[in-house]
Amino acid sequence: MPPRRLPPRPEAANARGMTAYKSGDPTTLNRLYGRAKGKPLRAGQQDLIDTLLPQIAVPTEGPVTAPLLFGDAEGAERPLHFEIGFGGGEHMAGRADMLPDHGFIGAEPFINGVAQALVHVSGDHGRSPPLANVRIHHGDALEVLRRIPDGALSFAYLLHPDPWPKARHAKRRMMNDGPLDLIAAKLKPGGEFRFGTDHPVYLAHALMVMRRHRHQFEWLAQSAQDFLVRPGGWPETRYEAKARAQGHEVWYFRYRRI
Repeated sequence: MPPRRLPPRPEAANARGMTAYKSGDPTTLNRLYGRAKGKPLRAGQQDLIDTLLPQIAVPTEGPVTAPLLFGDAEGAERPLHFEIGFGGGEHMAGRADMLPDHGFIGAEPFINGVAQALVHVSGDHGRSPPLANVRIHHGDALEVLRRIPDGALSFAYLLHPDPWPKARHAKRRMMNDGPLDLIAAKLKPGGEFRFGTDHPVYLAHALMVMRRHRHQFEWLAQSAQDFLVRPGGWPETRYEAKARAQGHEVWYFRYRRI
């Protein structure tokens, strides 16, 4: 059971190292930023950054639409997915492989994560076909999300964001009223928001925040056990695997946009 003592309402947001700062309206996020680089990239990863990333990068200006990203005809109905902070790209690449007729957009500020995602997109060193339906933004997820037309997304994902468990850091969590209002605006009616965490404090906080947004999102759980079982079509991420290896429980949430 989640603890009853909940952190204070957040005033900013974080998705695995990305912190959102804002001014004025307390629910309006201005930007996300995070750690840019960790260990030195391997030669193969750097080559993908130099060659593949420019080919599949989200444009830095203008609306972000399926025709622009994938060359679809205007009015085409390709479902669009957006992942906020995709880590190493395991989930994004897995979903893209499952749904080749859908379009996937992922944003991640950490260059090492982007490099790992490019390995998956390129075909994992020849172990699988390259993925033609993925576009990547190295940087601010909110900057891209704002440029997606309202009602354009079929799916949005926030999987294992940094929990920021200390009360004084609660304002840095991504699960907050401002980001959820933005996600709700971009999802089409009937679209799905998926959220996953292995941290009990973040779990309690997320339940509290999502309850405030029940006018926008319908929780799709059918039983008390549903959020303990990874749904079908939900590829495991490295963060989820690490949590399980450490003996942590993992919780899964699916919400439908009303």
